[in-house]
Amino acid sequence: MSNRPLNVGLIGGGGGAFIVQPHQKAIHFDGTRRVMAAALHPDPKIALKEARNWAYPIKGYKSYDEMIAAQADLPEGERIDYALIVTPNFVHFDPAIKCIKAGIPVFCEKPLSLNLKEAKQLVDAVKKYKVPFGVAHTYLGHWTSRLARHIITSGLLGAVRWVDAYYLQGWLAGLTEKQGVMQAEWRVDPKRAGISCCGGDIGTHALMQLRYVTGLDVVATRGFLETFVKGRVLDDHFTTYNELSNGGKAIVRASQIATGHKNDLGIEVNGEKGTLVWRQEESDKLTILLPGQPDRIYWRGEVKENDGFLKKLPKGLLDEITIPSGHVEAFHDAFARLHRFFEEDVRAYLKGKKWTDDGSRYANVEDGRIGMAFIEAAVKSSKAGGRLVNWK
Repeated sequence: MSNRPLNVGLIGGGGGAFIVQPHQKAIHFDGTRRVMAAALHPDPKIALKEARNWAYPIKGYKSYDEMIAAQADLPEGERIDYALIVTPNFVHFDPAIKCIKAGIPVFCEKPLSLNLKEAKQLVDAVKKYKVPFGVAHTYLGHWTSRLARHIITSGLLGAVRWVDAYYLQGWLAGLTEKQGVMQAEWRVDPKRAGISCCGGDIGTHALMQLRYVTGLDVVATRGFLETFVKGRVLDDHFTTYNELSNGGKAIVRASQIATGHKNDLGIEVNGEKGTLVWRQEESDKLTILLPGQPDRIYWRGEVKENDGFLKKLPKGLLDEITIPSGHVEAFHDAFARLHRFFEEDVRAYLKGKKWTDDGSRYANVEDGRIGMAFIEAAVKSSKAGGRLVNWK
């Protein structure tokens, strides 16, 4: 196959859905990928209408079943090379497993599925059919997240003792779901969101940031799910105390009733030799705190190895093409980096070559399963009054 742009098919994304917009911009970021087909809505008439009204020409389908089935009869260059699933949680599993069985790589919004049972089935299907599968944990795509991972996993701060991974928002501080906000309506509905609103929606991001940056796993959890807004069924405040695979401890917390907070994802890692601090709202900046020394602040694009602290930086990290420092990278750049890495594996898959989605560049299907297992453990623990649940 030539290095033509990869064709991407959207599943979901109509009706004013927010998340499809950063994805489709990221897909077009490098000129090597393009959205060319879509099943945008569960109503066939609306799906076709929205495809006709898309910002640029795409092939519209009445349903994702129709789109998946149509690919078998199309020649190379006209088929979709991977599917992007941007539906609510309860419509992740069915199109994902159908794409896998059809040999179509999948990039899926998080959380992976509605429940752990579905997540396990997707893991098994990916292993059986050997198809690339990514989960859109956006914030792993920041260049500084990758630098943070190198610093911690290479032992520059010593063994990890304590981690605080958090995600704070305030947009559900009132009954937002009663105000005609579609993004809120489905997130607070157990039938569409699953067993947790806040934990499933953004707590999984905090967990993934912890696991990615430290390279450690959570092995046991005490969960406390709370609902502060009267009339709401699912949690809007989520707190967990966790044991890590190296014997360290961590708090993974999230809130959607933290009034005034916008998109405040962050992580602090306390190691034996020092501390790492990163916040998504200042995503180009990474801070290292060392005892008896001035704080070290690293900016994307201004990082040099062998500076008295950093050592043996991966060549791929240093060589990666980014905009010059001071020109701030952010949300769309993080999405683009994930799609760029996923593209590498899809191209290898299409050429019949080896590819490795080991979780070092984007979250894979096993990461998605772990996220669902974490939520299930937290809910189970919370119902038992915060009892420790061993689940890894």
